[in-house]
Amino acid sequence: MSAPNPPGAPAPADGSLPQAALETLATTPFGVYVHVPFCAARCGYCDFNTYVPDSLRQEALAPTWTGKPRPAADMSDAGLFAAYVQAVNHELDLAQKVLGDVEVRTVYFGGGTPTLLPTSVQASILDAVKRRFRLAWDAEVSTEANPESVSGFGLDALAIAGFNRISLGMQSAVPRVLQLLDRRHTPGRVAQAVEWARQAGFSSVGVDLIYGSPTETAEEWRQSLRAAIDMGPDHVSAYSLTLEPGTRLERRVRSGEFEAADPDTQADYYQLAEDELGRVGLRSYEISNWAKAGHECRHNLAYWHSDNWWGLGPGAHSH
Repeated sequence: MSAPNPPGAPAPADGSLPQAALETLATTPFGVYVHVPFCAARCGYCDFNTYVPDSLRQEALAPTWTGKPRPAADMSDAGLFAAYVQAVNHELDLAQKVLGDVEVRTVYFGGGTPTLLPTSVQASILDAVKRRFRLAWDAEVSTEANPESVSGFGLDALAIAGFNRISLGMQSAVPRVLQLLDRRHTPGRVAQAVEWARQAGFSSVGVDLIYGSPTETAEEWRQSLRAAIDMGPDHVSAYSLTLEPGTRLERRVRSGEFEAADPDTQADYYQLAEDELGRVGLRSYEISNWAKAGHECRHNLAYWHSDNWWGLGPGAHSH
């Protein structure tokens, strides 16, 4: 027996919204979130809606439960990316039909690993947003990136396309912790990526950190914070590790291979971040984010302020 639908009216087939919701578009800031679901490898702590192209290809070669072959499809990277862009364009067509003429204040490419897409593909999606809606003259256009998936040339191309903010997934400066988190880059690669982003002309450059990994010591966390600070970022995100059910790291902890950090330790690490980042002028503006004045992520704040946004891509949420 299937589970009942959650309370509330079912979504209309044409995607229409109540008039009361549409009326808020005139007075409430509006943004676009683009979920890019591809990663070169799946990190052991991640439970996001992401896919590794090599795994998708292996799955495509396996027979279905009926024993029949799957329908033919282009499973090359180019084929997967093209199918994804086609789906995003269909979703943008629906958004334009439902919302009409609206000004976009922020665009945020998250994932997954947006920079696993060729820069021309990221640029084409941003152009597709511009063709359907009015992009504000001072719009914030952000992309997340893994350090190993960017180059100086690629970041130049993104800046030329209109991206002005980047958030690099550093996570840690300690090789042992990076290995535990299944991260592929070396600590020095992050500093190189930050420098490339500066040279490309990004007006805001940030790094993302994770604290409270199993066995991570306070001194290792301090080392990561100070390594990030030495890069001179405009913005730092620092997230307390959550062991999500079903992830590889959660299974390793549950099996007794590692012991999870207790909440008091994570609270101490949070305070350490507040102290170290505040010392250099990075002020907390929400629970997991610190920024220099004027470099707060406007798209991030839109979630906290209950603004409006349209989510594109598999699993993306709209409001």
